[in-house]
Amino acid sequence: MDYNLLARRVLDLVGRPDNIKTFTNCMTRLRLNLVQPQVADAEAIKELDGVLGVVEGEQLQVVAGPGHAERLRAAFGKITGSASSAPVTDTEETAHNTSPAAARRDADPTVARTELTPIPKGDPDLAAQTKKKVKNKQTSRVQAMFRHVGNIFVPIIPGLIACGLITAICGIWRTIDPTVANNRWFLVLAGLGSIVITSLNLIVGYNTAQECGGSPILGFIAGGVPYMPALAGTAAANKTAAIQLTIPVFGKLTPGLGGVIGVMITAWLFTVIEKRLRKIIPAAIELFLVPAVTLLLGAAASIFIIMPLSSLLMKGLTWLLVNFALAKGGIIGGFILATFFLPMVMLGIHQGLIPIHAQLVANHGFTELLPILAMAGAGQVGMAIAVLMKTKNPKLRSVIKNALPISILGVGEPLIYGVSLPLLYPFLTACLGGGFGGAFVAWWMQQSGTFGSQSLGLSGLLMAPVISAGKWGWYLGGWLISVIMGCLLTYLFGFKDSMAERIVD
Repeated sequence: MDYNLLARRVLDLVGRPDNIKTFTNCMTRLRLNLVQPQVADAEAIKELDGVLGVVEGEQLQVVAGPGHAERLRAAFGKITGSASSAPVTDTEETAHNTSPAAARRDADPTVARTELTPIPKGDPDLAAQTKKKVKNKQTSRVQAMFRHVGNIFVPIIPGLIACGLITAICGIWRTIDPTVANNRWFLVLAGLGSIVITSLNLIVGYNTAQECGGSPILGFIAGGVPYMPALAGTAAANKTAAIQLTIPVFGKLTPGLGGVIGVMITAWLFTVIEKRLRKIIPAAIELFLVPAVTLLLGAAASIFIIMPLSSLLMKGLTWLLVNFALAKGGIIGGFILATFFLPMVMLGIHQGLIPIHAQLVANHGFTELLPILAMAGAGQVGMAIAVLMKTKNPKLRSVIKNALPISILGVGEPLIYGVSLPLLYPFLTACLGGGFGGAFVAWWMQQSGTFGSQSLGLSGLLMAPVISAGKWGWYLGGWLISVIMGCLLTYLFGFKDSMAERIVD
């Protein structure tokens, strides 16, 4: 693929460099923050070779697929002459990350703003109307908050995948040969698999500060505050018992109280304090006072307020999703979680679950939520197979054939935005099909004990190797049930070939 050519074509269709505020990429998408989003010709971008789909909203997302998104972002940076950054909405926070033309315009109000003429659109069909509804929903403050959470965690996912796969290899190796656990080099390999999890708080703090426009190194320090060993108090000695630190109202402190949610809030507060101090402290002494005062004030607030409250929030969310929905809800809970995950992905609020997944992995080595939520993607696969069996439309068949292989491996955006969501009814049957697989996985967890994914970022068949306790077979069983039910429901109730006209030019 010629990434430079693709980047130039995308640039032409979004309205030239002057229309770009910031850009970045995640694992599968080039993400563009535009001055005038309505100028971008999303339909034309979708037709470009190498583009799997387009998600419109406050942020234009060009779906290129795993690996391709990073290369497309690099080519885009060369052409625009600016480095990418995490997308943000605050003008003050993005001044140093904007494209050159936009930076000049923002810095000098006398510079004339280029008039961008919206590209004419054709008559809206059902697919366009559906995407417009999604776009409108993606402009809320809640949506922006979840997007920021995603920006904090998405850069960490490749590391989580790498360490998760190494952990899975070690687990399989230990199962085959239990004596290998005494081998020193095996312990080194196992240690490599734990690097990201053991330093997750520091990475999250760094990324949070960067996302919020503060000094990343202060965010790094903020990530270490809730995990200070000193918070455990004084260890027991020969003649004295251990003494734990306590605070009013909340009682005893422990390192890690509040988890990654506490780290994010602490790093955000560090950023707020830092910005306020830079406005009131003279430049001559700013270098010395701002970091020190930020650390003292931020750490005090973290220890006495943020950590205890974040701990209550994390415990509440974990109880709701794991103890109540899965442990007590069982089959019904698994069905509901898997069925409604695709709508969450469509609205972007699934990113709010990432801190919970990360904390579960940090706590006991796996997240039991991901194997159930991954069934939603399997329902999409079944839906696509059913549509492929019934439709005679060559355009729709081509779209599905191109998107189906990567959807089996866990990249579902092309099927969601290119097939099921515009057609609507197949989207509903795919959700229900995934629900049956989620119910099966939840039922088996009740029967044989909890298991989960030891890594974030993997889905589809690629999740099987990182399933804990050697129970990947039950995960694959649930995945297959989702495919079968998604296919059956779509074939019987969800699709008629006349629907293909809705998404075909």
